[in-house]
Amino acid sequence: MKESETRFTVEALVIKEMNVGEHDRLITLFTRESGLLRAFAAGAKSIKSKKGAATALLTYGSFTIQKKKDSYRVTEATPIRVFFGAGSDIEVLTLAQYFCELCDVFGTAGVSDAEFFRLILNSLHFLTAEKRSPALIKAVTELRAAVISGYMPDLVACGECGKFDDDVMAFDVQGGVLFCGEHRAAAVRPVLIDRTLLSALRHIVYAEFAKLYAFSVPEDAARRLSEITGQYITLQTDHRFKTLEFYENLFQ
Repeated sequence: MKESETRFTVEALVIKEMNVGEHDRLITLFTRESGLLRAFAAGAKSIKSKKGAATALLTYGSFTIQKKKDSYRVTEATPIRVFFGAGSDIEVLTLAQYFCELCDVFGTAGVSDAEFFRLILNSLHFLTAEKRSPALIKAVTELRAAVISGYMPDLVACGECGKFDDDVMAFDVQGGVLFCGEHRAAAVRPVLIDRTLLSALRHIVYAEFAKLYAFSVPEDAARRLSEITGQYITLQTDHRFKTLEFYENLFQ
């Protein structure tokens, strides 16, 4: 190996893939230690390639990377878990691709983000292996992703009077503040929520990570919760999530 080259091995999730020519791939990896990493995988599309399965979208694997100056090349790749295959549920698959877009938007090259990495892998697990409500997993993932990335709402009490709860409260998805029934006119973009939705939102924002997925709500509440968290993350980031728009067109 030349002096200017280094080699390392990392576990990562493939969040983007682009075919290059007939045999190669350019992939974006989301890693715990180094955030986003873009690497070239020569021959990955070849039938005989051992890198083929590991470099496919939504595959979690072990990758040996050769770095030369500012470029990265996959020299070895072994799949650890392939989250999706042929015949996957379209709603689940769409959400998984949305989670990849969240990684791409919130992740940073060269910056470790262990909590966000753990969030994405756990959400993919619950979407596939545990068969939890896709709408609920979506809500958990996008709101907790917003919290981790610096867009934490204040859901402790009414922003005007400090009232802890009410039969109907208003969550301002623009300002990220909660208002009781009496003061909900103060919200810029109010979304009315009952006690079930308020409890769910508070759990997602404030729960310890080990307990993050340890709750449930009726499916109609999960769908409404998903609508609210989708509005919140879109307004807070001022980003157009294309996979989120696709999901909403199909399922909301």
